[in-house]
Amino acid sequence: MPDRPSTGDESTLLRWMRLEIGRINDGIVSERKRLSRLLSEERPSSVTKGGSEYGFDRDVLHRLEQALPGELQRRLRLPILFYFDSTVPDSLFLADEAAMQALQSLGEISPLRRMQGGRLWIAKPLVYAIMNRYPTVMQVVMG
Repeated sequence: MPDRPSTGDESTLLRWMRLEIGRINDGIVSERKRLSRLLSEERPSSVTKGGSEYGFDRDVLHRLEQALPGELQRRLRLPILFYFDSTVPDSLFLADEAAMQALQSLGEISPLRRMQGGRLWIAKPLVYAIMNRYPTVMQVVMG
């Protein structure tokens, strides 16, 4: 069939990759809620882009409440999102100043770190270690 696109055609591959990335990101929370709001909910949860319920670990939320100043609790929206960029394979970035300040208050990243161009790059091993210490309140977004 001459009109059929080749599987090696770049546009076909890009469409397929976008579709797959969309499926991966279906598990990302669509409405990020403030820590203070999640703490007031009987069953702290939100909805994912795919329409499923995403539950937060109440113990982790309480750990954040105890460790973060009240003003930051009111500003911090969860989950904290780390973004993957295929052009920087060894790091992920934050694009949320309140999230950066929360990680600094928790002692997870240096208080000397600053965002540049609206992003703070963090090495993948460090991100994964942080995610293990604070399950359910952090997610990785594929870009």
